[in-house]
Amino acid sequence: MSAFEPILCGIPGADETLDSIRLGDNVVWQVSTLEEFQFFAGPFVKQAIADGRNLIYMRFGDHEPLLSPQPGLKIYEFDPNEGFETFTVNIRSRITEEGYDAFYVFDSLSSLQSVWYTDLMMGNFFRLTCPYLFILDTVAYFPLLRGRHSYDAVAKIRDTTQLLLDVYSGDGRTYLQPLKVWNRNLPEMFLPHVCDMETGGCKTLRGGIPLSRYYYLVDEVKAESQDQNLDSYDRFFALARLEYKHGNFSGEMEDQIIESTMTKDPRLHERIKAYFTPKDYFKLRDRMVGSGAIGGKACGMLLARRIVETRLPEYASHTEPHDSFYIGSDVFYSYIVANDCWKMWLAQRTQEGYYTEAEPLRQALLSGEFPPDIREKFRALLEYYSGSPIIVRSSSFLENGFNNAFAGKYESVFCVNQGTPEACLEDFEAAVRTVYASTMDISALEYRRQRGLEQMDEQMAVLVQRVSGSFWGDYYFPAAAGVGYSYSMYRMRKDMDLSAGLLRIVAGLGTRAVDRPENDYPRLSGLDRPDVPLYSSVTDRHRYSQRNIDVLDISENRIRTLTFDSLMDQLPLWYKKAVMERDYEAEAALKRLNRWRQVWFVNCQKLLGNRVFTAYMQKILKVLEEVYGNPVDIEYTVNIDEEGEFVVNLLQCRPLYTGARGGE
Repeated sequence: MSAFEPILCGIPGADETLDSIRLGDNVVWQVSTLEEFQFFAGPFVKQAIADGRNLIYMRFGDHEPLLSPQPGLKIYEFDPNEGFETFTVNIRSRITEEGYDAFYVFDSLSSLQSVWYTDLMMGNFFRLTCPYLFILDTVAYFPLLRGRHSYDAVAKIRDTTQLLLDVYSGDGRTYLQPLKVWNRNLPEMFLPHVCDMETGGCKTLRGGIPLSRYYYLVDEVKAESQDQNLDSYDRFFALARLEYKHGNFSGEMEDQIIESTMTKDPRLHERIKAYFTPKDYFKLRDRMVGSGAIGGKACGMLLARRIVETRLPEYASHTEPHDSFYIGSDVFYSYIVANDCWKMWLAQRTQEGYYTEAEPLRQALLSGEFPPDIREKFRALLEYYSGSPIIVRSSSFLENGFNNAFAGKYESVFCVNQGTPEACLEDFEAAVRTVYASTMDISALEYRRQRGLEQMDEQMAVLVQRVSGSFWGDYYFPAAAGVGYSYSMYRMRKDMDLSAGLLRIVAGLGTRAVDRPENDYPRLSGLDRPDVPLYSSVTDRHRYSQRNIDVLDISENRIRTLTFDSLMDQLPLWYKKAVMERDYEAEAALKRLNRWRQVWFVNCQKLLGNRVFTAYMQKILKVLEEVYGNPVDIEYTVNIDEEGEFVVNLLQCRPLYTGARGGE
């Protein structure tokens, strides 16, 4: 059969009104109830069976079945709870199997909103599925519940489908109002019509009285609609706020927020519910760009902070509040769809394309454009930080879970955030693209394959954090930063208590503690005796010390690595004393050569000698380990002042895999 060939829809009057439904058409019926959809779908099914069509019912909704099993009808079931990607790929695979000229009835698109909690992903599913059906010269019916979705979501469906038809019922009549009929334009086509199923007729409303009745009905129906200026995700949160205000915030509502926004892992779910309040959820939503989940890294950070705030209130003055933002995981898939990368994404997910298609997709992700509405939200985010440096961090679905750390597999990008607003926006968008593209880095792909995760949904959310630190002339960095472990993997002394925990700490940005560069040494501190150095002699302590520091260069708008020697003149004495130690032996040797000068080396000795600081760090690690029921590792920064006061910023927390401990 040829493309765009007319077919019979089972209602002769509708065939006449619409100038026939054609091969290749996707037909979206916007209805108030699914019974209204069945009014038109029933005759379509009956006609397709009579004509010997390959007729398929795609069953996935949480509603009652739209069609009953009958000869000539294939029924396939799908589970949208498996996630957007798996569900969409499974639907596409079935469509591929059925091939050309198939006829379809889909369950309600609105049921996908219920599972995925957002209009955005429902619209993305349709934008990917509809064109593929069109290519295969199929005919597909989709119901869409009126008033449940944002104007933006409906607009995306309208732009993609071939036919968008409004259906209204009242006073014993069923009305059909075409809103879009692609490539056809008969006289009176877009007027409302009243349909008679007994005769199969569709009569155009021309008279003033029937038209007035029709528009009265339309007004009555639309008065019951929700606010379509908002995505369903925002409407749900608005309802949750209202329920909380009136004392009706339910456990079911909280469960839905956690599953849609934070995690589906039951272990984390339980802990979040124990430590979060409704206000925490609302604050989180207020700081989100887009919708979807915030990912494992952001979830771990927020949970850890709430645990510490709740369990260690006596250290509140030493805890730096966070002011993070989150780019929801739905934005990632929407970016892929909007930039025509979905075919490449699917090709990379195949066995043969897993590695070979990764680099072309990575390049495509690096060169895409963000939709205008997302760019405006990016602008607002940058206006909030107003010149303060930020870091754009990966926070994928699988990252920082109990079994999958993904440590160092995905990118984090510093944005010094200096210059004109447009320049800062361009830098920020480039940073987000870099994080997105890192999903295709070979090391990340290998990590996923080694753990059998290559076919799992791995949506990438983004965590945006203000870089905790101080301005030191042209440079910006924290006093110190590093990584902490509640259980030490290193026995640095024979009498060391491994369960007391361990800090790896550096002066400046924590990158040198996380990445552990060659020929440079962060300070390792066992928290049973935190101020005891690894080496007894000053010479060895100097030799195995930190020589370089990572900073953000404000004047050059980039991250730089500097030697401490080049920075010494810009650092105040109180800071030097906090993170450095004098090498008097070296100074004496220089004096004998008539070349005396002060010789400092970095070991954070005074900071580690601050018992309040080290006790706090150990308590953080122990209470997190207790709540997680598993050893943990954290990332942190420390800022200090000349009086010796300090604040700790907890940047990250994840379960730590320690292996068997019998080999200590």
